[in-house]
Amino acid sequence: MSPKTLVIGASTNPQRFSYLAIKSLVKHKVDVVAIGVKLGEVDGIPILVDKPKLNDIHTITLYLNAERQREYLDYFISLKPKRIIFNPGTENGELIKLARANGIDPIFDCTLVMLNNGSYFSKQK
Repeated sequence: MSPKTLVIGASTNPQRFSYLAIKSLVKHKVDVVAIGVKLGEVDGIPILVDKPKLNDIHTITLYLNAERQREYLDYFISLKPKRIIFNPGTENGELIKLARANGIDPIFDCTLVMLNNGSYFSKQK
């Protein structure tokens, strides 16, 4: 398994990009943790709720808009990831600034595209 990725905004709805991302991460043998608003499961990955205590998160990939991210800002920083992927529509100036101030690399890309073209792994520090 590769370094652990947290999918935030996870959903069991097959039409959501977070659902597709979880499936693709699993397919690419990435260790995945998922947080959403409702409990569920995607490809054997349980969807957790709230802000569970997590360790060794390398990457956070966002599927929440800036407004919905607000309640998680301190949580994201506390996880000490190496990078946060801002998927299209998740850009957030406040989180970008916080990430940089805490040595976290903001990545402006699409997790699905990154996995398919191999850059997901080449951009890992």
